Amino acid sequence: MSVNIYVGNLSYDMTEGKLGELFAVHGSVTSAKIITDQYSGRSKGFGFIEMKDAKEADNAIKDLNGKNILNREMKVNIAKPKSFESRGNDRKRSY
Repeated sequence: MSVNIYVGNLSYDMTEGKLGELFAVHGSVTSAKIITDQYSGRSKGFGFIEMKDAKEADNAIKDLNGKNILNREMKVNIAKPKSFESRGNDRKRSY
């Protein structure tokens, strides 16, 4: 089962390729995605890595969390699934 990892506080100079390489040192990376602004195309400073193996993902998180890459201290942890409430849908609907 693959593991989805959140990577925050990324430098705006970080590319998906470089991000994938950082994690590939620890194991098999399925995907590397940096989230960008839909209008400007500029990085929002965070992204996601998907790794095949949970143990490899855990090692990557332990090694890379807090590491200074491109003058930014990365925040790395298991990605939490978006909840219904966190998407601004917390208003009650009446039909």
